[in-house]
Amino acid sequence: MSYAITDEQLNNHFKNALADAEALVKATADLGGDGLASVRARAEESLRALRSRANEAQEAIGLRSRAAANATDAYVHEKPWEAIAVAAGVGLLIGVLVARR
Repeated sequence: MSYAITDEQLNNHFKNALADAEALVKATADLGGDGLASVRARAEESLRALRSRANEAQEAIGLRSRAAANATDAYVHEKPWEAIAVAAGVGLLIGVLVARR
């Protein structure tokens, strides 16, 4: 299973699903029988593929988040004083930015 899903790929899947849903809405007004069933089947397949890609993206984000959290935890345990200094610096920067507003 590949976890390399780009924003562009996910965006294209959303656009395709939206286009199929729009086609389904238009078809319900003009078509009946086989035409409607064909458009509905295409929309359902597109939505299934979109759901699958969204689940894959969610898994990939979860894996990356856990890896980042583990790396951060390891760094903080190896160099606690440096971590404190970085946190203090970030806090100071945020404080300065908030005070300017």
